[in-house]
Amino acid sequence: MSVLTSLARAEAVRAGRAQPIATVRHVHLHERPLVLIPLVLAGEANAPLAAMVGDRCDAPRLLIVPQPRNRDQRFAFAESLASVVVSYVDSFVTRVEAVAADRGREIRVRYADAPQILVPNAAGVGFVRLFGRSTRFRRSYGEAAVAPAVPLLGRWLTFFAERAEHPGSCLLLTATGALAMHWASGQSPVEDQNLAALLGWIAPPSGMTGPRAAAAAEDPLTWPPAGPATDPGFDNEILSPLIEAGDVPALEKALATQLEPTWALMWRAVDLLRDLPVGDRVAGRWDADKDAYTAQVEHHSAGGPPQPRRDSAVAAAQRLNRLERAAASYAAQRAFDDPLVFAEYRLAGEAFAGVVTGAEPERTEGAGRSRKLRPHITVATADPVRLPAGAQVVGVGRPGQKATVVAASEGTVLLELSGGMGRGKVPAPGSVPEVGERVRYSSIVDGYQPTAVFPDRQDTPWTHGGPPAQYEPSDSDAREAWS
Repeated sequence: MSVLTSLARAEAVRAGRAQPIATVRHVHLHERPLVLIPLVLAGEANAPLAAMVGDRCDAPRLLIVPQPRNRDQRFAFAESLASVVVSYVDSFVTRVEAVAADRGREIRVRYADAPQILVPNAAGVGFVRLFGRSTRFRRSYGEAAVAPAVPLLGRWLTFFAERAEHPGSCLLLTATGALAMHWASGQSPVEDQNLAALLGWIAPPSGMTGPRAAAAAEDPLTWPPAGPATDPGFDNEILSPLIEAGDVPALEKALATQLEPTWALMWRAVDLLRDLPVGDRVAGRWDADKDAYTAQVEHHSAGGPPQPRRDSAVAAAQRLNRLERAAASYAAQRAFDDPLVFAEYRLAGEAFAGVVTGAEPERTEGAGRSRKLRPHITVATADPVRLPAGAQVVGVGRPGQKATVVAASEGTVLLELSGGMGRGKVPAPGSVPEVGERVRYSSIVDGYQPTAVFPDRQDTPWTHGGPPAQYEPSDSDAREAWS
Protein backbone atom coordinates (compact mmCIF):
# COMPACT_ATOMS: atom_id res chain seq x y z
CA MET A 1 0.00 0.00 0.00
CA SER A 2 1.41 3.39 -0.98
CA VAL A 3 1.76 6.37 1.34
CA LEU A 4 -0.94 8.40 -0.39
CA THR A 5 -3.35 5.46 -0.39
CA SER A 6 -2.72 5.00 3.34
CA LEU A 7 -3.47 8.69 3.89
CA ALA A 8 -6.63 8.35 1.80
CA ARG A 9 -7.74 5.40 3.94
CA ALA A 10 -7.20 7.45 7.10
CA GLU A 11 -9.18 10.32 5.56
CA ALA A 12 -11.95 7.86 4.65
CA VAL A 13 -12.23 6.86 8.31
CA ARG A 14 -12.37 10.52 9.36
CA ALA A 15 -14.90 11.48 6.69
CA GLY A 16 -16.95 8.29 6.95
CA ARG A 17 -16.78 7.72 3.22
CA ALA A 18 -14.33 6.26 0.69
CA GLN A 19 -11.93 8.76 -0.86
CA PRO A 20 -11.02 8.93 -4.57
CA ILE A 21 -7.43 7.91 -5.37
CA ALA A 22 -7.78 8.35 -9.14
CA THR A 23 -9.09 11.15 -11.32
CA VAL A 24 -9.77 8.95 -14.36
CA ARG A 25 -10.89 5.38 -14.97
CA HIS A 26 -7.92 3.09 -15.57
CA VAL A 27 -9.90 0.07 -16.77
CA HIS A 28 -11.86 -0.54 -19.95
CA LEU A 29 -15.56 -1.14 -19.39
CA HIS A 30 -17.35 -2.89 -22.19
CA GLU A 31 -20.75 -1.69 -23.34
CA ARG A 32 -21.94 -5.30 -22.99
CA PRO A 33 -19.89 -7.10 -20.35
CA LEU A 34 -20.72 -10.63 -19.27
CA VAL A 35 -21.25 -10.77 -15.52
CA LEU A 36 -20.45 -14.15 -13.94
CA ILE A 37 -21.10 -14.90 -10.27
CA PRO A 38 -20.07 -18.47 -9.36
CA LEU A 39 -20.82 -20.50 -6.24
CA VAL A 40 -19.03 -23.69 -5.21
CA LEU A 41 -19.79 -26.40 -2.67
CA ALA A 42 -17.79 -26.00 0.53
CA GLY A 43 -15.32 -28.79 1.27
CA GLU A 44 -15.25 -30.08 -2.31
CA ALA A 45 -12.48 -29.10 -4.73
CA ASN A 46 -13.89 -27.48 -7.86
CA ALA A 47 -17.46 -28.65 -7.25
CA PRO A 48 -19.67 -25.98 -8.87
CA LEU A 49 -22.90 -25.34 -7.06
CA ALA A 50 -24.48 -22.53 -9.07
CA ALA A 51 -23.78 -19.50 -11.22
CA MET A 52 -25.67 -16.40 -12.21
CA VAL A 53 -24.54 -15.15 -15.60
CA GLY A 54 -25.66 -12.71 -18.27
CA ASP A 55 -24.81 -9.59 -20.22
CA ARG A 56 -27.93 -7.61 -19.25
CA CYS A 57 -28.84 -6.36 -15.82
CA ASP A 58 -32.51 -7.27 -16.31
CA ALA A 59 -31.87 -10.74 -17.75
CA PRO A 60 -29.77 -12.88 -15.40
CA ARG A 61 -29.62 -16.60 -16.03
CA LEU A 62 -29.38 -18.97 -13.07
CA LEU A 63 -27.57 -22.30 -13.49
CA ILE A 64 -27.49 -24.82 -10.65
CA VAL A 65 -26.09 -28.27 -9.88
CA PRO A 66 -28.69 -30.21 -7.84
CA GLN A 67 -26.02 -32.62 -6.56
CA PRO A 68 -22.50 -31.10 -6.88
CA ARG A 69 -20.85 -34.42 -6.01
CA ASN A 70 -22.41 -36.02 -9.09
CA ARG A 71 -19.93 -35.90 -11.97
CA ASP A 72 -22.56 -36.05 -14.70
CA GLN A 73 -24.51 -33.15 -13.19
CA ARG A 74 -21.34 -31.08 -12.86
CA PHE A 75 -20.54 -31.48 -16.54
CA ALA A 76 -24.16 -30.80 -17.46
CA PHE A 77 -23.68 -27.52 -15.58
CA ALA A 78 -20.48 -26.93 -17.58
CA GLU A 79 -22.40 -27.51 -20.81
CA SER A 80 -25.08 -25.00 -19.76
CA LEU A 81 -22.41 -22.47 -18.78
CA ALA A 82 -20.69 -23.02 -22.12
CA SER A 83 -23.92 -22.24 -23.97
CA VAL A 84 -23.78 -18.75 -22.40
CA VAL A 85 -20.05 -18.02 -22.22
CA VAL A 86 -18.94 -19.48 -25.56
CA SER A 87 -21.88 -17.91 -27.38
CA TYR A 88 -20.94 -14.55 -25.86
CA VAL A 89 -17.27 -14.97 -26.77
CA ASP A 90 -18.11 -16.02 -30.33
CA SER A 91 -20.35 -12.98 -30.85
CA PHE A 92 -17.28 -10.77 -31.38
CA VAL A 93 -15.96 -12.51 -34.49
CA THR A 94 -18.35 -10.77 -36.88
CA ARG A 95 -16.44 -7.49 -37.26
CA VAL A 96 -12.77 -6.91 -38.06
CA GLU A 97 -10.58 -3.85 -38.35
CA ALA A 98 -7.32 -3.13 -40.15
CA VAL A 99 -4.42 -1.78 -38.09
CA ALA A 100 -0.96 -0.61 -39.08
CA ALA A 101 1.98 -2.85 -38.22
CA ASP A 102 5.76 -2.63 -38.51
CA ARG A 103 5.70 1.17 -38.22
CA GLY A 104 3.04 1.52 -40.87
CA ARG A 105 4.76 -0.62 -43.49
CA GLU A 106 2.23 -3.43 -43.14
CA ILE A 107 -1.47 -3.81 -42.45
CA ARG A 108 -2.88 -6.58 -40.31
CA VAL A 109 -6.41 -7.51 -39.39
CA ARG A 110 -7.84 -8.16 -35.95
CA TYR A 111 -11.31 -8.34 -34.47
CA ALA A 112 -12.83 -4.92 -33.88
CA ASP A 113 -13.91 -5.77 -30.34
CA ALA A 114 -13.37 -8.40 -27.66
CA PRO A 115 -15.39 -9.99 -24.86
CA GLN A 116 -15.14 -8.92 -21.24
CA ILE A 117 -16.09 -11.04 -18.23
CA LEU A 118 -16.75 -9.44 -14.85
CA VAL A 119 -16.55 -11.43 -11.61
CA PRO A 120 -17.12 -10.11 -8.08
CA ASN A 121 -13.67 -10.63 -6.55
CA ALA A 122 -10.27 -12.31 -6.83
CA ALA A 123 -11.77 -15.62 -5.68
CA GLY A 124 -13.99 -15.49 -8.76
CA VAL A 125 -10.87 -15.41 -10.93
CA GLY A 126 -9.65 -18.46 -9.03
CA PHE A 127 -12.86 -20.28 -9.90
CA VAL A 128 -12.49 -19.38 -13.58
CA ARG A 129 -8.91 -20.67 -13.58
CA LEU A 130 -9.66 -23.93 -11.79
CA PHE A 131 -12.87 -24.68 -13.66
CA GLY A 132 -11.10 -24.01 -16.94
CA ARG A 133 -8.34 -26.39 -15.95
CA SER A 134 -10.82 -29.11 -15.00
CA THR A 135 -12.74 -28.92 -18.28
CA ARG A 136 -10.34 -28.05 -21.10
CA PHE A 137 -8.82 -31.56 -21.30
CA ARG A 138 -12.12 -33.46 -21.33
CA ARG A 139 -12.95 -35.55 -24.40
CA SER A 140 -16.20 -35.52 -26.31
CA TYR A 141 -15.76 -39.21 -27.20
CA GLY A 142 -14.79 -42.45 -25.52
CA GLU A 143 -15.03 -43.21 -21.83
CA ALA A 144 -16.52 -40.44 -19.67
CA ALA A 145 -17.30 -38.35 -22.76
CA VAL A 146 -18.66 -34.83 -22.30
CA ALA A 147 -20.44 -32.45 -24.65
CA PRO A 148 -18.11 -30.85 -27.25
CA ALA A 149 -18.79 -27.40 -25.77
CA VAL A 150 -17.28 -28.35 -22.40
CA PRO A 151 -13.59 -28.53 -23.39
CA LEU A 152 -14.03 -25.40 -25.51
CA LEU A 153 -15.42 -23.62 -22.46
CA GLY A 154 -12.38 -24.79 -20.48
CA ARG A 155 -9.97 -23.39 -23.04
CA TRP A 156 -11.69 -20.02 -23.05
CA LEU A 157 -11.86 -19.84 -19.25
CA THR A 158 -8.15 -20.66 -19.08
CA PHE A 159 -7.44 -17.92 -21.61
CA PHE A 160 -9.36 -15.37 -19.54
CA ALA A 161 -7.66 -16.47 -16.32
CA GLU A 162 -4.23 -16.13 -17.90
CA ARG A 163 -5.05 -12.66 -19.24
CA ALA A 164 -6.18 -11.65 -15.73
CA GLU A 165 -2.53 -12.01 -14.67
CA HIS A 166 -1.42 -9.59 -17.40
CA PRO A 167 -1.09 -6.06 -15.94
CA GLY A 168 -3.57 -3.70 -17.56
CA SER A 169 -5.65 -6.40 -19.25
CA CYS A 170 -9.42 -6.04 -18.84
CA LEU A 171 -10.69 -9.22 -20.50
CA LEU A 172 -11.40 -10.68 -17.05
CA LEU A 173 -12.03 -8.00 -14.45
CA THR A 174 -12.92 -8.16 -10.76
CA ALA A 175 -15.44 -5.65 -9.45
CA THR A 176 -13.66 -5.26 -6.11
CA GLY A 177 -10.27 -4.83 -7.78
CA ALA A 178 -11.55 -2.19 -10.20
CA LEU A 179 -13.31 -0.26 -7.44
CA ALA A 180 -10.34 -0.39 -5.05
CA MET A 181 -8.10 0.98 -7.81
CA HIS A 182 -10.17 4.17 -7.84
CA TRP A 183 -11.39 4.58 -4.25
CA ALA A 184 -9.74 4.05 -0.86
CA SER A 185 -12.08 2.78 1.84
CA GLY A 186 -11.57 2.95 5.57
CA GLN A 187 -11.11 -0.81 5.86
CA SER A 188 -8.30 -3.22 5.05
CA PRO A 189 -7.55 -4.52 1.54
CA VAL A 190 -8.75 -7.96 2.68
CA GLU A 191 -12.09 -6.48 3.77
CA ASP A 192 -12.29 -4.72 0.38
CA GLN A 193 -12.81 -8.15 -1.18
CA ASN A 194 -16.34 -7.99 0.26
CA LEU A 195 -18.16 -6.26 -2.60
CA ALA A 196 -21.13 -5.17 -0.49
CA ALA A 197 -18.87 -3.65 2.19
CA LEU A 198 -16.68 -1.86 -0.33
CA LEU A 199 -19.69 -0.36 -2.10
CA GLY A 200 -21.01 0.65 1.32
CA TRP A 201 -17.93 2.79 1.80
CA ILE A 202 -17.99 4.23 -1.73
CA ALA A 203 -21.72 4.95 -2.04
CA PRO A 204 -23.47 4.45 1.30
CA PRO A 205 -27.27 4.56 1.35
CA SER A 206 -28.91 7.86 2.24
CA GLY A 207 -28.62 8.60 5.94
CA MET A 208 -25.77 6.11 6.52
CA THR A 209 -22.04 6.52 6.82
CA GLY A 210 -19.53 4.26 5.11
CA PRO A 211 -18.63 2.34 8.31
CA ARG A 212 -22.29 1.71 9.13
CA ALA A 213 -23.05 0.59 5.58
CA ALA A 214 -20.02 -1.70 5.58
CA ALA A 215 -21.02 -3.21 8.92
CA ALA A 216 -24.54 -3.83 7.64
CA ALA A 217 -23.07 -5.51 4.55
CA GLU A 218 -21.48 -8.16 6.75
CA ASP A 219 -24.91 -9.61 7.57
CA PRO A 220 -25.11 -12.74 5.34
CA LEU A 221 -28.91 -12.76 5.54
CA THR A 222 -29.11 -9.38 3.82
CA TRP A 223 -25.95 -9.51 1.74
CA PRO A 224 -24.83 -13.11 1.11
CA PRO A 225 -21.15 -13.60 0.22
CA ALA A 226 -20.29 -12.67 -3.36
CA GLY A 227 -18.97 -16.15 -4.02
CA PRO A 228 -17.58 -18.54 -4.80
CA ALA A 229 -17.84 -19.60 -1.14
CA THR A 230 -21.26 -19.57 0.50
CA ASP A 231 -22.14 -18.65 4.07
CA PRO A 232 -21.68 -21.59 6.52
CA GLY A 233 -25.04 -20.86 8.12
CA PHE A 234 -26.76 -21.12 4.75
CA ASP A 235 -24.85 -24.33 4.02
CA ASN A 236 -25.87 -26.06 7.25
CA GLU A 237 -29.42 -24.81 7.66
CA ILE A 238 -30.71 -24.58 4.09
CA LEU A 239 -28.39 -25.94 1.42
CA SER A 240 -27.51 -29.32 2.89
CA PRO A 241 -31.11 -30.39 3.69
CA LEU A 242 -32.29 -29.35 0.21
CA ILE A 243 -29.51 -31.27 -1.54
CA GLU A 244 -30.17 -34.37 0.55
CA ALA A 245 -33.93 -34.12 -0.13
CA GLY A 246 -33.37 -33.65 -3.85
CA ASP A 247 -35.87 -30.78 -3.90
CA VAL A 248 -34.65 -29.04 -7.08
CA PRO A 249 -37.27 -26.21 -7.26
CA ALA A 250 -36.66 -25.26 -3.63
CA LEU A 251 -32.90 -25.50 -4.13
CA GLU A 252 -33.06 -23.25 -7.17
CA LYS A 253 -35.09 -20.68 -5.24
CA ALA A 254 -32.68 -20.77 -2.30
CA LEU A 255 -29.61 -20.35 -4.51
CA ALA A 256 -31.27 -17.44 -6.31
CA THR A 257 -31.59 -15.62 -2.99
CA GLN A 258 -27.82 -16.04 -2.52
CA LEU A 259 -26.92 -14.69 -5.96
CA GLU A 260 -29.46 -11.95 -6.70
CA PRO A 261 -28.07 -9.40 -4.19
CA THR A 262 -24.57 -9.77 -5.65
CA TRP A 263 -25.99 -9.50 -9.17
CA ALA A 264 -27.45 -6.09 -8.27
CA LEU A 265 -24.14 -5.03 -6.66
CA MET A 266 -22.17 -5.97 -9.78
CA TRP A 267 -24.21 -3.69 -12.01
CA ARG A 268 -24.09 -0.95 -9.40
CA ALA A 269 -20.29 -1.20 -9.49
CA VAL A 270 -20.38 -1.00 -13.30
CA ASP A 271 -22.45 2.20 -13.11
CA LEU A 272 -20.04 3.80 -10.60
CA LEU A 273 -17.03 3.00 -12.74
CA ARG A 274 -18.72 4.09 -15.93
CA ASP A 275 -19.33 7.55 -14.43
CA LEU A 276 -15.57 8.17 -14.25
CA PRO A 277 -13.85 9.79 -17.26
CA VAL A 278 -11.72 7.22 -19.05
CA GLY A 279 -7.91 7.55 -19.08
CA ASP A 280 -6.19 8.42 -22.34
CA ARG A 281 -4.18 5.19 -22.52
CA VAL A 282 -7.00 2.77 -21.64
CA ALA A 283 -7.95 2.35 -25.30
CA GLY A 284 -4.42 1.29 -26.20
CA ARG A 285 -4.45 -1.44 -23.57
CA TRP A 286 -7.84 -2.64 -24.83
CA ASP A 287 -6.30 -2.86 -28.30
CA ALA A 288 -3.75 -5.28 -26.81
CA ASP A 289 -6.64 -7.31 -25.39
CA LYS A 290 -8.25 -7.40 -28.83
CA ASP A 291 -4.96 -8.68 -30.25
CA ALA A 292 -4.85 -11.43 -27.62
CA TYR A 293 -8.46 -12.40 -28.32
CA THR A 294 -7.81 -12.49 -32.06
CA ALA A 295 -4.76 -14.73 -31.57
CA GLN A 296 -6.76 -17.14 -29.39
CA VAL A 297 -9.58 -17.39 -31.94
CA GLU A 298 -7.04 -18.09 -34.69
CA HIS A 299 -5.39 -20.75 -32.49
CA HIS A 300 -8.74 -22.51 -32.07
CA SER A 301 -9.54 -22.20 -35.76
CA ALA A 302 -6.20 -23.75 -36.71
CA GLY A 303 -6.88 -26.78 -34.52
CA GLY A 304 -4.31 -25.86 -31.88
CA PRO A 305 -4.13 -27.92 -28.68
CA PRO A 306 -5.46 -26.76 -25.30
CA GLN A 307 -3.14 -24.91 -22.98
CA PRO A 308 -0.72 -27.37 -21.33
CA ARG A 309 -0.98 -28.17 -17.66
CA ARG A 310 2.30 -26.36 -17.00
CA ASP A 311 4.72 -24.25 -19.03
CA SER A 312 8.14 -25.49 -20.07
CA ALA A 313 11.16 -23.70 -18.56
CA VAL A 314 11.64 -21.46 -21.60
CA ALA A 315 7.92 -20.70 -21.96
CA ALA A 316 7.69 -19.85 -18.25
CA ALA A 317 10.67 -17.49 -18.50
CA GLN A 318 9.22 -15.82 -21.59
CA ARG A 319 5.87 -15.38 -19.87
CA LEU A 320 7.52 -13.86 -16.79
CA ASN A 321 9.45 -11.44 -18.98
CA ARG A 322 6.25 -10.38 -20.75
CA LEU A 323 4.48 -9.79 -17.43
CA GLU A 324 7.39 -7.76 -16.02
CA ARG A 325 7.51 -5.52 -19.09
CA ALA A 326 3.73 -5.13 -19.05
CA ALA A 327 3.80 -4.21 -15.35
CA ALA A 328 6.39 -1.48 -15.94
CA SER A 329 4.43 -0.09 -18.89
CA TYR A 330 1.13 -0.21 -16.99
CA ALA A 331 2.60 1.67 -14.02
CA ALA A 332 3.92 4.41 -16.31
CA GLN A 333 0.67 4.70 -18.25
CA ARG A 334 -1.42 5.07 -15.12
CA ALA A 335 0.92 7.75 -13.80
CA PHE A 336 0.89 9.67 -17.08
CA ASP A 337 -2.92 9.50 -17.28
CA ASP A 338 -3.62 10.48 -13.70
CA PRO A 339 -2.10 13.30 -11.58
CA LEU A 340 -3.08 11.47 -8.38
CA VAL A 341 -1.13 8.38 -9.41
CA PHE A 342 1.73 10.57 -10.66
CA ALA A 343 1.85 12.16 -7.20
CA GLU A 344 3.07 8.85 -5.77
CA TYR A 345 6.22 9.09 -7.89
CA ARG A 346 6.64 12.76 -7.04
CA LEU A 347 6.53 11.91 -3.35
CA ALA A 348 9.16 9.19 -3.87
CA GLY A 349 11.46 11.59 -5.74
CA GLU A 350 11.18 9.64 -9.01
CA ALA A 351 9.23 12.40 -10.74
CA PHE A 352 8.64 16.10 -10.36
CA ALA A 353 6.33 18.84 -11.55
CA GLY A 354 7.02 22.54 -11.76
CA VAL A 355 7.15 25.69 -13.82
CA VAL A 356 9.76 26.51 -16.46
CA THR A 357 11.71 29.58 -15.28
CA GLY A 358 14.41 29.60 -17.94
CA ALA A 359 14.87 28.21 -21.46
CA GLU A 360 17.60 28.09 -24.11
CA PRO A 361 15.58 26.59 -26.99
CA GLU A 362 18.28 26.99 -29.68
CA ARG A 363 21.24 25.72 -27.68
CA THR A 364 23.43 23.27 -29.61
CA GLU A 365 26.43 21.02 -28.97
CA GLY A 366 29.27 20.15 -31.36
CA ALA A 367 30.22 21.84 -34.60
CA GLY A 368 29.64 21.39 -38.30
CA ARG A 369 27.71 18.27 -39.29
CA SER A 370 28.00 16.87 -35.78
CA ARG A 371 26.23 19.87 -34.30
CA LYS A 372 23.14 18.74 -32.41
CA LEU A 373 20.21 20.61 -30.99
CA ARG A 374 20.33 20.28 -27.20
CA PRO A 375 18.12 22.90 -25.53
CA HIS A 376 18.33 23.57 -21.80
CA ILE A 377 15.38 24.42 -19.56
CA THR A 378 15.29 25.28 -15.88
CA VAL A 379 12.34 24.02 -13.84
CA ALA A 380 11.35 25.39 -10.45
CA THR A 381 9.72 22.68 -8.34
CA ALA A 382 8.64 22.13 -4.75
CA ASP A 383 8.98 18.36 -5.13
CA PRO A 384 11.82 16.39 -3.47
CA VAL A 385 13.90 15.52 -6.56
CA ARG A 386 16.18 12.55 -5.82
CA LEU A 387 17.47 12.03 -9.36
CA PRO A 388 21.24 12.25 -9.81
CA ALA A 389 22.98 14.21 -12.57
CA GLY A 390 22.87 12.17 -15.79
CA ALA A 391 19.53 10.54 -14.97
CA GLN A 392 17.17 10.11 -17.94
CA VAL A 393 13.62 11.43 -17.62
CA VAL A 394 10.72 11.90 -20.00
CA GLY A 395 8.21 14.71 -20.26
CA VAL A 396 4.67 13.55 -19.64
CA GLY A 397 3.18 15.88 -22.22
CA ARG A 398 5.93 15.18 -24.75
CA PRO A 399 6.51 11.40 -24.76
CA GLY A 400 8.80 11.54 -27.81
CA GLN A 401 11.19 13.87 -26.05
CA LYS A 402 13.85 12.73 -23.60
CA ALA A 403 15.63 14.85 -21.04
CA THR A 404 18.82 14.45 -19.02
CA VAL A 405 19.23 15.89 -15.55
CA VAL A 406 22.20 18.25 -15.74
CA ALA A 407 21.96 19.46 -12.17
CA ALA A 408 19.40 19.32 -9.40
CA SER A 409 19.41 21.50 -6.32
CA GLU A 410 16.71 22.27 -3.79
CA GLY A 411 13.84 23.77 -5.71
CA THR A 412 15.51 23.82 -9.16
CA VAL A 413 16.27 21.25 -11.88
CA LEU A 414 18.33 21.95 -15.01
CA LEU A 415 17.42 19.67 -17.93
CA GLU A 416 18.96 19.01 -21.33
CA LEU A 417 16.42 18.03 -23.99
CA SER A 418 16.85 15.69 -26.95
CA GLY A 419 14.47 14.26 -29.53
CA GLY A 420 10.94 15.24 -30.44
CA MET A 421 11.93 18.68 -31.78
CA GLY A 422 12.07 18.04 -35.52
CA ARG A 423 15.05 17.56 -37.81
CA GLY A 424 16.07 21.19 -38.23
CA LYS A 425 18.74 23.19 -36.43
CA VAL A 426 16.03 25.08 -34.59
CA PRO A 427 13.27 23.37 -32.63
CA ALA A 428 9.81 23.01 -34.10
CA PRO A 429 7.28 25.45 -32.64
CA GLY A 430 5.97 24.25 -29.29
CA SER A 431 8.45 21.38 -29.02
CA VAL A 432 10.51 23.08 -26.28
CA PRO A 433 8.67 24.13 -23.09
CA GLU A 434 8.41 27.88 -22.78
CA VAL A 435 9.02 30.04 -19.73
CA GLY A 436 5.94 29.97 -17.53
CA GLU A 437 4.73 26.59 -18.81
CA ARG A 438 3.91 23.95 -16.20
CA VAL A 439 5.67 20.64 -16.93
CA ARG A 440 5.94 17.15 -15.48
CA TYR A 441 8.94 14.86 -15.82
CA SER A 442 9.41 11.29 -14.65
CA SER A 443 12.09 8.62 -14.58
CA ILE A 444 9.47 5.96 -15.33
CA VAL A 445 9.14 5.47 -19.05
CA ASP A 446 6.36 3.98 -21.13
CA GLY A 447 8.31 3.10 -24.23
CA TYR A 448 9.42 0.14 -26.28
CA GLN A 449 11.14 -2.47 -24.16
CA PRO A 450 13.01 -5.15 -26.10
CA THR A 451 12.17 -8.74 -25.31
CA ALA A 452 14.84 -10.59 -23.38
CA VAL A 453 16.78 -13.24 -25.30
CA PHE A 454 15.93 -16.81 -24.32
CA PRO A 455 17.21 -20.10 -25.72
CA ASP A 456 15.09 -22.05 -28.15
CA ARG A 457 12.91 -24.77 -26.70
CA GLN A 458 15.27 -27.49 -27.95
CA ASP A 459 18.21 -25.68 -26.32
CA THR A 460 16.79 -25.68 -22.81
CA PRO A 461 19.82 -26.17 -20.50
CA TRP A 462 20.12 -29.27 -18.38
CA THR A 463 19.82 -27.12 -15.24
CA HIS A 464 16.20 -26.56 -16.24
CA GLY A 465 15.42 -30.13 -17.25
CA GLY A 466 16.83 -30.10 -20.75
CA PRO A 467 14.73 -29.99 -23.91
CA PRO A 468 11.13 -30.86 -22.98
CA ALA A 469 9.08 -33.33 -24.97
CA GLN A 470 6.57 -31.79 -27.35
CA TYR A 471 3.28 -31.47 -25.50
CA GLU A 472 0.51 -33.72 -26.74
CA PRO A 473 -2.85 -33.88 -24.94
CA SER A 474 -3.43 -37.35 -23.52
CA ASP A 475 -6.02 -39.28 -21.58
CA SER A 476 -3.98 -38.72 -18.40
CA ASP A 477 -4.77 -35.00 -18.59
CA ALA A 478 -8.50 -35.63 -18.25
CA ARG A 479 -7.94 -38.18 -15.45
CA GLU A 480 -5.93 -35.77 -13.32
CA ALA A 481 -7.18 -35.37 -9.76
CA TRP A 482 -8.37 -31.76 -9.45
CA SER A 483 -7.89 -31.50 -5.72
